[in-house]
Amino acid sequence: MVWVGRNWNVNRNISAVKDCQTIDRSVSEPLISNLERRLALVLLPLSSAPRPISTSHTRTVFERLRRIRLLYVVLAVLLLVGLLPLVVAGTMVSRRSAEELRAIEGRYQAQLVQGKARQIELYGQRYRDVVSGLARGFEFAGGVHSLTDAGSRVRLQRTLQDDPNLIALAICPVKGEIHRAFQPDVIRKEEVDQRVSEVLARMNGRGVIVGRPQIIRSGQEMGLTIAAPVMDGDQIVAAVVAVVSFQEAFKTVQSSKSGRELLDAGLPIVFVVDQNGKAVAHPDVAIAFAERPMTDLKVVQDWLESGSQVQSALSPFVLERDGESVWMLGSYATAELDPNSLLAVIAIQDESAALASVRDMRNQVFFVSLLAAMLALVCGFYFAEKLTRPVRELAAGATRIAGGDFSQRVKVLGRTELGELGSSFNQMTDRLERFVLDLQRSADENKELFLGTVKALAAAIDGKDPYTRGHSERVSRFSVATAVGLGLDEEEVEKIRISALLHDVGKIGIDDRILKKPAALDDEEFEIMKTHPQKGYKIMSQIPAMHEFLPGMYMHHEMINGQGYPQGLKGEEIPVQARIVSVADTFDAMTTERPYQAAMELEAALTRLKSFVGTRYDARVVAAFIAACEAGKIRPGVTRLKRNQSDYTNTTIPQFPIAPTSDSILAVS
Repeated sequence: MVWVGRNWNVNRNISAVKDCQTIDRSVSEPLISNLERRLALVLLPLSSAPRPISTSHTRTVFERLRRIRLLYVVLAVLLLVGLLPLVVAGTMVSRRSAEELRAIEGRYQAQLVQGKARQIELYGQRYRDVVSGLARGFEFAGGVHSLTDAGSRVRLQRTLQDDPNLIALAICPVKGEIHRAFQPDVIRKEEVDQRVSEVLARMNGRGVIVGRPQIIRSGQEMGLTIAAPVMDGDQIVAAVVAVVSFQEAFKTVQSSKSGRELLDAGLPIVFVVDQNGKAVAHPDVAIAFAERPMTDLKVVQDWLESGSQVQSALSPFVLERDGESVWMLGSYATAELDPNSLLAVIAIQDESAALASVRDMRNQVFFVSLLAAMLALVCGFYFAEKLTRPVRELAAGATRIAGGDFSQRVKVLGRTELGELGSSFNQMTDRLERFVLDLQRSADENKELFLGTVKALAAAIDGKDPYTRGHSERVSRFSVATAVGLGLDEEEVEKIRISALLHDVGKIGIDDRILKKPAALDDEEFEIMKTHPQKGYKIMSQIPAMHEFLPGMYMHHEMINGQGYPQGLKGEEIPVQARIVSVADTFDAMTTERPYQAAMELEAALTRLKSFVGTRYDARVVAAFIAACEAGKIRPGVTRLKRNQSDYTNTTIPQFPIAPTSDSILAVS
């Protein structure tokens, strides 16, 4: 229970209760037991009566944000059921297709490079056989002395003309002049001699020598040098050397598109490198003619590392293209011109471009899924709306009932279970409305019974002294008028009404000799009289339903300057309830006949109240009290209440001078 005011100290209350142990148990215990039973009977229906739900705007918004509409749940389920299998199946199919296509592309590349490697080997083998045949022919003829006649040069030239792939042909006797024939528009004599010298330097037996393909600078064409010895027994007497065009190998890798265009189109680039990793045939002719090293490609590195041990292999790798890392499909195959002259046919392909069909399939799955989602949303929204509309209507009806509104009924029609639920819901609402009306009527009756009981108790206490008859009722009326003037809410005003009615309940434990004494009290009697707030607290604190009325009963003799009793609270430590009852109690004591003083006139009493501002009474409370008096709401012995807060809310609280007053003037009412 939260009281208005500051520092309503529980420890101080406990000490106050301990100070009140002198109460006459023979009087208090039967009264407490009887009063507790009656108040419990009266207040139980009040506590169980329904009240409108009061929720702040912020909390309402937060709760709305936390709610999830059933429509959205149904739509989400429809989308999940409809799209999830489609997306999962599409993803699995596209992934499997990508794996299959990648494997197919790998097999295609392997077959491609193997086929081209075989073409190059066959081409090399063909001219190995040509050169070897010439060498064997000279051996059968007994040597190369037949070339000394005048027609030998013509016969060599005719041999070149018969085979356009033969760029140059030279017969080199160990002793004697070299006989050569060449195509002057393709190769110069110096280049022929240089190639002949290079290949002869490697010749040391019967084996055929094949040199690495080299560019013929004069004719801008790649040429392959092949040499075969002419033997006389175990002696080399001459050598046949041929420079063969490598254009056939170029044709195997030639393309109308550049390397970049091939990669962008998802097509493989096929090129040939030698044992040094330099390009000797490439779709970009400039690369081959420049004999550019291709060792920056991992697939070339793999071939160089494997050598002739692996004839063909797949070697995927990552390539930097335009600042991005791109996965490539790579494969290679070895073309063996002779054991010391190996070439590699390399194929590389952009994996993402090669798998473009899979990407297109994934896009199609995405668009089909999107179309299916839109269709599911449209159809789902329609059916979900029809399904959830009755549920929303029922939820709205339940919210209205929770807020205390029983005036409307839900409109849920249909032959389904929802229609039956709506009918049952309306029947429940009818019964609840009747029950709440009966309960409210009982609550109103119990409230009147409660107020009557409290008033009867207060009248019984006031009736012990003829001078205080009607005192509690008047203090209650004065307190309510003041509370309304201060702008307190209705609930707080009702608490002040009950608290004021019971503010002197502790006098039931004061000896009648002191209570009815026709003269002023002496110091000892005054100290006994000052215990009535504690005795009242002792009686009422044992009743849980009375806790919210205790501040006015227990602290209505506290003073703003801290010199009051029983706790000596000051300023804002005193609850507003007690501050209001204190002013009303003093005013009634001053304006009614008492054995120790005559009744004061209204103006004199108000003047005396003003003099106590700042010492005993709160300035705002006194100002509200005086404003009620000036408005005709309060008169000595009579109070006319009119619940109109506007009469007080615009009243300016005056600043009263603080006048010292001795304790002897304090009325103990």
